[in-house]
Amino acid sequence: MIKVVIVEDSPVAREFLTYILTSDPAIQVVGIASNGVEALAVVARLRPDVITMDIHMPVMDGFEATRRIMETVPTPIVIVSGSTTATEVACTFRALEAGALAVVLRPPGMDHAAFEASEKELLRTVKLMSEIKVMRRIPRAARKPALASALVAPVSPTVVKIQLVAIGASTGGPPALQKILSGLPADFSAPILIVQHIAAGFVTGFAEWLAGTSGFPVRVASHGEVPLPGHVYVAPDSVHMGVARGPVIVLSDHPAENGLRPSVAYLFRCVAQVLGPGAVGVLLTGMGRDGADELKMMKERGAITVAQDKESSIVHGMPGEAIKLGAATHILLPEEIASLLVALVKNGTGDTHEYR
Repeated sequence: MIKVVIVEDSPVAREFLTYILTSDPAIQVVGIASNGVEALAVVARLRPDVITMDIHMPVMDGFEATRRIMETVPTPIVIVSGSTTATEVACTFRALEAGALAVVLRPPGMDHAAFEASEKELLRTVKLMSEIKVMRRIPRAARKPALASALVAPVSPTVVKIQLVAIGASTGGPPALQKILSGLPADFSAPILIVQHIAAGFVTGFAEWLAGTSGFPVRVASHGEVPLPGHVYVAPDSVHMGVARGPVIVLSDHPAENGLRPSVAYLFRCVAQVLGPGAVGVLLTGMGRDGADELKMMKERGAITVAQDKESSIVHGMPGEAIKLGAATHILLPEEIASLLVALVKNGTGDTHEYR
């Protein structure tokens, strides 16, 4: 039985979430809190398997509650947002910096067309996050300066110019992406295309958050635009993102792949076919196997391919499947991925021997 504590200041929302969560026989709501201060006490006393957290609450908001819980009683936290406006979503994603694992949309009313899909996503996320082993975060005042990340494999002299970096991510992807982009210099000269599995309505706010925390220009991609050096493009809701010769960004309403649209598979396959060795493919944390086969296709066509390592992945499904296939030339931490990208783009290409 998965023990859940709900942190939400609205009585109506609390009752609604309780109804949804307890509709699954594997979940038990063991506690309720109406603000962050109550949440600290309830979590310390009940030690739940997972917490659903609201952001805007009196006394202590969800950001501060998340930070303190992760410093004292580390517990998987799922942020449940009731808004899809870009500014609110960007603000909500700040909770990931405090230690939350995922952000999901609170299901709409039961008579809404999107209720069933949203309900399933909430239940799936709560179950998945309950299995994650989280570590205690060091309080900010006690933190020491971070050490430089480990050096990546040596890079060979320029052979092929890296024209584009393609990245795919799902559960746990936002903080990994933030670490990678934050590790790149302002003069990074290749465009970056990202497919991040995310709830419908969140992508614009996600792009705003990623831009604000990384310092890079991040935008939702548009059909037909030419990707610019040092710019980041995120796939929009409900369409695939790929590339055509140029390169130029192509958006498509082709059927879902691996049950997903946008899919990482579509992006990686297009990049493999169009750019071959002139691209880098990166597959990050996420459930399932979206993009694993296509990362191997990129490798077979001469591209440098990277899978996130198991230790730093929230869910090692997608990168783990790629590693099993032998699709990754490198298996790295997010910080190491940034270092590798800098070296590859600066020098043109890297050697393609297996590296860990």
